[in-house]
Order: sequence, then structure tokens, then C-alpha cells
Amino acid sequence: MPHDVALISTIAAGLGFSLLGGFIAVRLHLSPIVGYLLAGVVVGPFTPGFVADLHLAEQLAEIGVILLMFGVGLHFSLNDLLAVRRIAVPGAIVQIIAATLLGGAVAYLWGWPPGAALVLGLALSVASTVVLLRAMEERDALASPEGHIAVGWLVVEDLVMVIVLVLLPALAVPLGGVVHDIGLDSHDIGLSITDLATVAEASALVQCVERC
Repeated sequence: MPHDVALISTIAAGLGFSLLGGFIAVRLHLSPIVGYLLAGVVVGPFTPGFVADLHLAEQLAEIGVILLMFGVGLHFSLNDLLAVRRIAVPGAIVQIIAATLLGGAVAYLWGWPPGAALVLGLALSVASTVVLLRAMEERDALASPEGHIAVGWLVVEDLVMVIVLVLLPALAVPLGGVVHDIGLDSHDIGLSITDLATVAEASALVQCVERC
């Protein structure tokens, strides 16, 4: 009876190499995340030896991101964000704008199209919430005032990127991108804004219920 072991082999190889890479990184006094990244390189298609199933790995990565962001939510509440809003909100927004402009300008000077340069600038403008949370946990800095500001800053960046990801598909064609078999046009921008308004209304309703 034939069996498809691609999922089992991908999970086993990923966990095995991650365990080994994390152990080596800790022994070298580095963050385990460095070892995990190197483990991904080892089982990837650009190095010799075992190559994991890329399609399955992408799906598992999506699940991993969901779980990691769920962990971020367990560490942070809206009250924590409101407590540092005077620093985190304007600081994160200014930082995103500045980094996007600088990164986009460099990419444009490299000869990239304006739309691609903008996307690269946006990608460079945000930090990894999970990586920084792990680094602060290792230093017992999450409970400090600086830790609350840093986490609030990161949460604001994540919220801004949610808005960007909602609007970006609708803006792909105006920015010079090509969309195949989807038929996005300027009308979709209005639909995306409507989706954002719905999310905002739902969030406001949840907060109202919590405070009442």
C-alpha cells in the first residue's frame, strides 16, 4: 500500500535540523533563531543534501506565523498599547515612512520600477515582532517600560502592515504591476477600504463591550 511521507519527512527534517541548529547557536552564545534560520538553509533547495518539500514547507510556515502572532497577542493587550501610544504610535508611523522612502529611493536608483521600489521600502520599514520579542525575553526586558514601548511600537507596525497588505493587491495595477486572471481594478480599492472599515467597526464594538 503506497504512502506519501512528504509531510512526515518535511516536519521531521525541519524539527531535527532546527534542534541541531538551535543547540549549536546556543553553544556559540547566539540566539537560537540564528540556528533555526541556518536549518532552513540546510534543508532548502540551494544547498546539497536533503531538500524539503517546498510546497508543504510554505504551508507549514503559514501555520507557524499564525501561532507566533498568537503568542505575541498573549504577551500584549490593548491597554498596554494605549499606555505607550504617545511614543509608539507616532514613532512607528514616522519610522515606517522614513524607512519606506529611503529604501524605495535606493531601489529606484538601482533602476527598479516605482511600484517595486515602494514594496521593497515597505518590506524594509518593519521589524520582525517575533524575533525581537524572543530577544527581549532572553534579556528579561519585556516587563520593563522600554519593553512595553518596544512591543507597542512593533504592534503598531504590524497593524500598519495589515492595512498595506489589504490595499496592495488593489493598488498593484496603478503601481505598474501585472495581475493575472484576477481582474483587479480601481473599484477594488473601494472594496478594500470597506473591508478595513468593517474591521475597524468590529474592533470598536469589541472595545465597547469590554469597557461596558
